[in-house]
Amino acid sequence: MENKTLYTIIVHSENFAGLLNQVTAVFTRRQLNIESLNVSASSIKGVHKYTITCWTTPDIIEKVVKQIEKKIDVIQAHYFTDDEIFQQEVAMYKVSTPEFQATPEASKVIRRHSAHIVEVNPIFSIVELTGMSDEITSLYQDLKSLNCILQFVRSGRIAVSTSCFERVNEYLAHREERYRQEHS
Repeated sequence: MENKTLYTIIVHSENFAGLLNQVTAVFTRRQLNIESLNVSASSIKGVHKYTITCWTTPDIIEKVVKQIEKKIDVIQAHYFTDDEIFQQEVAMYKVSTPEFQATPEASKVIRRHSAHIVEVNPIFSIVELTGMSDEITSLYQDLKSLNCILQFVRSGRIAVSTSCFERVNEYLAHREERYRQEHS
């Protein structure tokens, strides 16, 4: 991954079927692997937010974002480096309750990582951690070394910019004002 940076792309779009396929096709055409992808409703009614991460170069990321913005249902797309966003992931670790309880180190590992046990039954327990990608991986490695992991799942990255405003809100307000001026 020489000279490549992990970029987070945030796309705001209207909620129409097929748009995710169009967006991911931009990455496929450039042979870029998507590291994580999270799609959810945004704070704006009818607008969805895609948070996508990939390793690439500055010139390629600019081209990718411009191509994504050309999609008809995309409102705006921006890319960020890690120092321009606040980001988190969520992970759940399903562990064997008997193995977990038989290992005194297990509860220390959970506390050291500031994780939470959200379910306990005689067969399995569920541990949850919200944090940075490396924290999620570190807890996985620690639990794996205790031989108690049954299942593991992590979310894609969720992120907000460190800026004081949401660019899409400003853009939509400007677009609405322009529309009112044209139709009054």
